[in-house]
Amino acid sequence: MKPIHLVLSLIFLAFSVTNAAAQNFNQVLRSELSSSNPGVLFTIESGDGQFSWSGAVGINDLGLGDSLQDYQTFRIASVTKTYVAAAILRLMEKKVLRLEDPISKHLSPSHAAILAQDYDLEQITIQQILRHSAGLFDHTHAPEFFDKVFSTPDYEWTRTAQLRMCVEKGEPIGPPGDQFSYSDTGYVILGELIETYTGKSLDGGIKELLGLEKLGLERTDFERMDPQTDQLRIHQYYQGTDTFTFSPTMDYYGGGGILSNTRELVDFFQALFQGKVFKHPETLELMLEPATYPTQAKMDYQMGMYRVQVNGMEAYCHSGFWGTQVLYIPKLDLYLAANYSGAWAGGPVAPIFGKVLSELEKSIPSSSKKP
Repeated sequence: MKPIHLVLSLIFLAFSVTNAAAQNFNQVLRSELSSSNPGVLFTIESGDGQFSWSGAVGINDLGLGDSLQDYQTFRIASVTKTYVAAAILRLMEKKVLRLEDPISKHLSPSHAAILAQDYDLEQITIQQILRHSAGLFDHTHAPEFFDKVFSTPDYEWTRTAQLRMCVEKGEPIGPPGDQFSYSDTGYVILGELIETYTGKSLDGGIKELLGLEKLGLERTDFERMDPQTDQLRIHQYYQGTDTFTFSPTMDYYGGGGILSNTRELVDFFQALFQGKVFKHPETLELMLEPATYPTQAKMDYQMGMYRVQVNGMEAYCHSGFWGTQVLYIPKLDLYLAANYSGAWAGGPVAPIFGKVLSELEKSIPSSSKKP
């Protein structure tokens, strides 16, 4: 058998997203629909741009029964962390900060005072926060957080309120640098740094540092920043509850907050891995540098990115709470993004990715698979 990357290169030449191919992909997407997951949005693209397909299946608003469209936007939630991490690394490239700096050097005095009640901010570095190894309690793990979200969905959160919840409702996880412990609170802190050093909103600061508009990402915006992007937002569901009217401020200050679509998620990951975001190639290498701890981490997390296995191949990715995931598979030079409007069940990788890759392999003519 030819190696899978050669098989897929043949697919890109011979398969070429014909009507039959699109029908096959749509069938794969439909296989992921269920009573708890009413819709799927999906994009796949090769690094050379010769192969690209986007699709959408299922219902948007269950109350109206309208169909999803592949250009629609959604809350990408924690996938925002990839953009935040890249923006912090751009500030490093600009020599505004160093990853080894203690966070005390960069936090506003009011927020430093809140966190200093539980944490030695001189011992917590920016790099540790990027890697989720700073020992920060995740404010979203406090029962009171989601109690408030579901009892008062239009409640307007602030960064300050979330930092207070980190201190008041939880204890430090452990010494800085000694363990991996995923923390939205850490990225809420990093969001403040971007705002401070660009003098802009988090939306504007990230766009400036990463050059999102130059990359042509017109529908990648923080919610409430672009009316058209907001109008294209789909309904996303949590255990059957429509979260469309939930205030975006619950997840807005760096841990989440961006709206995008699957095409632009793929475009951003492609720009990142193809050297169009950072000034120096070494910065991407630093972003992807593995971290090790005395006790093995539950995730192979680097800086705003982590590694998984898909059909036996290594992939870099990030996922988001509301059902979003983006993947880059270096072996295939292939980029994929999906949004399940009701999330997916089980496993760190959305099942759609493995299914699509298997469909691609099946679709190559049998005569091309001979040694």
